[in-house]
Amino acid sequence: MKQSELFIPTLKEVPREAEIDSHRYLLRAGFIRQVAAGIYSYLPLAKRVLNKVETIVREELEAIGSNELFLPVLHPKELWEQTGRWDVYGSELMRMEDRHGRQFAMGPTHEEVITQIVGDYVDSYKKLPINVFQIQTKFRDEARPRFGLMRGREFTMKDAYTFHADEACLDNAYQDFVQAYTNIFTRCGLSFRMVEADSGQIGGTGSAEFMALADIGEDTIVYSNNSDFASNIEVHDLEVGAPSPDGKGTIEHAKGIEVGHVFKLGTKYSEAMAATFLNTNGKPQPMEMGCYGIGVSRVMMAAVEQNNDEDGIIWPKALAPFDVHVIAVDMKNNDQSAVAIEIYEKLQATGLDVLLDDRVERPGVKFSESDLIGLPIRVTVGRRAAEGIVEVKVRQTGETFEVNLADLENKIQELVS
Repeated sequence: MKQSELFIPTLKEVPREAEIDSHRYLLRAGFIRQVAAGIYSYLPLAKRVLNKVETIVREELEAIGSNELFLPVLHPKELWEQTGRWDVYGSELMRMEDRHGRQFAMGPTHEEVITQIVGDYVDSYKKLPINVFQIQTKFRDEARPRFGLMRGREFTMKDAYTFHADEACLDNAYQDFVQAYTNIFTRCGLSFRMVEADSGQIGGTGSAEFMALADIGEDTIVYSNNSDFASNIEVHDLEVGAPSPDGKGTIEHAKGIEVGHVFKLGTKYSEAMAATFLNTNGKPQPMEMGCYGIGVSRVMMAAVEQNNDEDGIIWPKALAPFDVHVIAVDMKNNDQSAVAIEIYEKLQATGLDVLLDDRVERPGVKFSESDLIGLPIRVTVGRRAAEGIVEVKVRQTGETFEVNLADLENKIQELVS
């Protein structure tokens, strides 16, 4: 895409409300804009990143047999009363009335809706298991929205639900999702840990969180320095230096941003909503359930929090809105403009996402905005364009070097792979 045609409303000054790196840079680089406290618009660059996160999520979930669907935002009060969560959720539940005075919740999660659908369909163990997911906007009336996309009132989430005839089947699905989540966050380039967690308002018999490690995280992780043991401090309140519960090593602390959560719900919702089936003995039995969430917009925020420097964002390759940034230093120079356009077209033809800065703008502005946006590779077409030589910069390392045009395509493919 040509930068002259792309809406990127960058800011020169750091917004006063931005307290953390990801919030500052996503605002300054023109990825997001606040509409109200905890409510953000995702602008074109952000939408491209979210699309890439969603693609990774879809690929990994479809690989474990999950079916994508799309459920309604508005949930009748009666559904939530069946499970008791209309009152349990309290003031965090966004509520509204229609013109007839009927009350609805704006879905923060969809256990009730999907349990009703599956419960109406399944009458026999032969129709189980069922595995479905969606990617959708969710709503929670946070008391203190803060840190940009980390704690908002409107956000993008992937939620999945599984239904089973027995606990063993649920356990297998749970492990499938644990592996899928591990794959997803690894592919997204996050540094993360899976930790034991409290089930909170969702409930159930067990859960685990996936935490992106970051100093500004609101959760404290306790972990062993010599094993895979890790837990939210809410579950195991262990001091630094204490023996690890698994007998291996001692306890350390770290901060984390919750980007994913998996739950074994058991029969909590199926019993409350009479979602039963006839088992192999012909007797009615409530379905075993699991639910699994990923904060899609939080993944974007966590990636920026973990990958930035004083100049701006440093996108992991898998999430970058474009793979390569081609900059013509002077678009009025015929040699430079011709070479820049040629590079742009050739790299696009190889399947790469390329952003061409074709603006008539000062070089300093182009370079500073390029660092701020943070694409993995920058190709600068400058004074040596007529000689067939351009400069390549790797955003992550800051390394720069000159490349002949004849070798450029191979070099770029090597760098982005």
